[in-house]
Amino acid sequence: MGALPTFGWRLAPDGYATLRQLRARGLRPGGQGVAAQLERPRRRRPPLVAYLYRIDLAKPVRPMTEARWAALAKAMAARRTCPQCRVTRDYCISTSLGVCVTCAYPTDDFAEAA
Repeated sequence: MGALPTFGWRLAPDGYATLRQLRARGLRPGGQGVAAQLERPRRRRPPLVAYLYRIDLAKPVRPMTEARWAALAKAMAARRTCPQCRVTRDYCISTSLGVCVTCAYPTDDFAEAA
């Protein structure tokens, strides 16, 4: 397999898009591999690289089904439930703390307000 075509930053020809650009158009790569790359030079560090996909080979984004919405709601509820006190909070539990703020700092003043 040969090397990927490489373009300078903002110099990619028409017909190519990044993942975010595809998503903004309601598209997904659809199984195609990376077609090209962009390189943005930086001082004293390696260049930033953005991978490009062909727009003509992209497929429409799959619609959300009821089962997918239910799975997403269940996953988000799990992220908001404290594993220590089992209370579902209005915010996602921080992964650095691992528990809700009330359990992480039980003697602080703001814990009493919650």
